[in-house]
Amino acid sequence: MTEKDKMLSGEMYNSGDNELVLERTNCKEICYDYNQLRPSQLTEKGIVIRKLFGKVGNSFVIEPTLWCDYGYNIEIGDNFYSNHNIVILDCCKVTFGDNVFIGPNCGFYSAGHPIDVSVRNSELEYASAITVGNNVWIGGGSSILPGVTIGDNCTIGGGSVVVKSIPPNSIAVGNPCKVIRSI
Repeated sequence: MTEKDKMLSGEMYNSGDNELVLERTNCKEICYDYNQLRPSQLTEKGIVIRKLFGKVGNSFVIEPTLWCDYGYNIEIGDNFYSNHNIVILDCCKVTFGDNVFIGPNCGFYSAGHPIDVSVRNSELEYASAITVGNNVWIGGGSSILPGVTIGDNCTIGGGSVVVKSIPPNSIAVGNPCKVIRSI
């Protein structure tokens, strides 16, 4: 099993593996190009995102800056909007449903690191998929951590740190993010 295979299956993998380093470098080059496009270059922006992401729905806007690790593990549904400064560490699948709106300065981090210092210092890490359902609004400055699912029709309050899955039809906020009421 290659390090990439391990990464995609959620096993511990060596993030310093040459193949993974090259793929991350290529992805960063594409992100850099995307972030340099002029606001009026909508056609070019669409071409770059379709080249970068694994799946792209209809009608999307991703305001610069965008940074991700691999790109091919990201899927966005129809009517997707991300405000400025989104970071998606897509070492595992990161999936966004339809009608997802993301505030500025949000991060989606599928990568995780071991607590044991000697293991962590050996460049080993793990990844767990992130899923964001349909009709979700994520407030600015929020962080979504490995393995989290945010259910359909949720609102995540600004500045939240989502460490556990949020059930559908919920308003959740805080650090750690907790459901404050059902919709």
